[in-house]
Amino acid sequence: MSEDRRGFGPLQPPAGETHVADALFDLMPRDAVFALRLLGESRSRLLEHFHGFILAELAKIGAAPETHPMISAFAETHALTLRDFVVSGVEIAHQFSIAEIELLTGDSTGLTRVDVWDRLKSHIAVAETQFQRQLSGMRDQVDMYRAPIGGSPP
Repeated sequence: MSEDRRGFGPLQPPAGETHVADALFDLMPRDAVFALRLLGESRSRLLEHFHGFILAELAKIGAAPETHPMISAFAETHALTLRDFVVSGVEIAHQFSIAEIELLTGDSTGLTRVDVWDRLKSHIAVAETQFQRQLSGMRDQVDMYRAPIGGSPP
């Protein structure tokens, strides 16, 4: 089990069956991070900025909407790439470990970890059920992995 860095002793997932969520719970101090995420109007404004910036730069080399009617679509495609580059860089630079989040939120009981464990377990069960429902319709895809007739697997 994981040891809480603040001295509260070993952290335990809720009692019950052994589950892959238990293994993920043990990895949480090392593998789980909370990250800043830019959404909504912030992303839109950044996209608008880069769209205008690109159109202005293109105009400097003689590519204007009058002479290049599809230039706005070109600018939007590249503006999306620039926006995503900036957003990803900011988001990656602002990641916090679960221990840091617990410290910042005053969670001395480990409830954040238990909540994450519970959601992991629930989402894993939903994913498994969804796959089981779809499996009967995947026969052709699965058969593509069958060994050739008369041959042996590599």
